[in-house]
Amino acid sequence: MAKSKEELLEKLSECVLEMEEEEVVDVAEEYIAAGYPAFDGIMDGLVDGMNKASDLYDEEEYFVTDILLCSDAMYAGLEVLRPHLPESAQSGEKPKAVIGVVEGDTHDIGKNLVKIMMDTAGFEMYDLGRDVPPEAFVKKAIEIQAPLICISTLMTTTMIGMKTVIEQLKEQGIRDQVKVMVGGSPVSQKFANEIGADGYSVNAVEAVKLAKRLLDLA
Repeated sequence: MAKSKEELLEKLSECVLEMEEEEVVDVAEEYIAAGYPAFDGIMDGLVDGMNKASDLYDEEEYFVTDILLCSDAMYAGLEVLRPHLPESAQSGEKPKAVIGVVEGDTHDIGKNLVKIMMDTAGFEMYDLGRDVPPEAFVKKAIEIQAPLICISTLMTTTMIGMKTVIEQLKEQGIRDQVKVMVGGSPVSQKFANEIGADGYSVNAVEAVKLAKRLLDLA
């Protein structure tokens, strides 16, 4: 008997959460063969599993290695589902965004989650990695004409680098052309307001919603 959409979505989520890279491919293929929409499979299946993994990481039940294995499973599922997205979701120009962890900080797990979520949501992500100098964010945004910069940090000592990025955008005369969103555990809406950022998100899911809002895509 064929499984319901809800059963398969739950299974996709479970496969990601339990790092089942091979099984997730089988479930994704079964999901598509049953005629269910790929977008739902990605967001309510794979991304849901990644969100749960992220919660376990925040609760210190999962470690960085676990998150990486979960994201491997998620990407394996994406490989199956993405070709079945509607044409409009695959063609056309994707909104570009530069992402990175500010200079002095090498913690990139949160940044990686945001990148995965935004990538899945249809953004073209340019990942500068970690320990990124403020000028590198600005240079990349100018180079690719990105309307959005996403900056992350987990350290209070490096938060000021976020303000430097915004100041450098002003110096280049392009502050009004580039939205800046910030995130990371020591960052808050209050801090975002103080440095003149366009938005703050508390987690990767909210980051996607915020990015869409800032670029009028929501």
